[in-house]
Amino acid sequence: MDLVQRTSSEPLDLLETAVEIARRAADTAARMRAEAVSSTIDTKSTDTDVVTAADRAVERQIAEELRTLRPGDALLGEEYGSAGEGAAVRWIVDPIDGTVNYLYGLPQYAVSIAAEVDGVVLAGVVRNAATGDEWTASRGGGAFHDGRPIRGSRQTVLAQALVGTGFGYDAARRTHQAAVLSGLLPHVRDIRRFGAASLDLCFAAEGLIDAYYEKGLNPWDHAAGGLVAREAGLTVAGLDGAEPGLPMVIAAPPALFGPLHDRLSALDAAGGA
Repeated sequence: MDLVQRTSSEPLDLLETAVEIARRAADTAARMRAEAVSSTIDTKSTDTDVVTAADRAVERQIAEELRTLRPGDALLGEEYGSAGEGAAVRWIVDPIDGTVNYLYGLPQYAVSIAAEVDGVVLAGVVRNAATGDEWTASRGGGAFHDGRPIRGSRQTVLAQALVGTGFGYDAARRTHQAAVLSGLLPHVRDIRRFGAASLDLCFAAEGLIDAYYEKGLNPWDHAAGGLVAREAGLTVAGLDGAEPGLPMVIAAPPALFGPLHDRLSALDAAGGA
């Protein structure tokens, strides 16, 4: 593999780099899953927060390739934190989003890579390592699934909306999220939980679900998928005018965003642990 250094900060050039690296990383994740390397398990904050040896290996691979291709850039990764602070370009990486799915062999786990320039995400790719499905976006350039342009749902009525969400690993947070879900469920068509935020955002981006919300997402969980959703015409934000982040991420078509936002705000969805 011949890796040549690159310096462009144009969205499409950044996206090209992200896609190349994500495809190789997804191949590694799938191969390691097939070889049962994922049976090596560690834990983070709780017993259910599973981190596999593959998660770390894939992030190391991505980081090494980025250092070779773009040695002056910064990196924020789920497993190894920040490197190269102060650079104009920062790569935001989730090596395997959906590690519990990965552990169990459920085909909903993805490599997520976003490129941020001066604090603005300009390019992103989410690749399902189990299926090969790939979602891409560049700022102002639209959103795509395997090269096909995508747009979000046309649903305008919250009561008819299929809404995706996810849950944290901490028991206290789960308790609050369960209460929020209980309050929301009577007001929507139904709820889906797939177990990988980056894929949830991409599903919303092409209307496979009508909207999505979740508390507790880190930048690597939503940077790439959030750009895909925005470029597909969705509003992506937090509650009460906040930016999307740890307290809340909502992604919905404009017609659904307001009603979903107001319902979640009334339920104190950003509160709790």
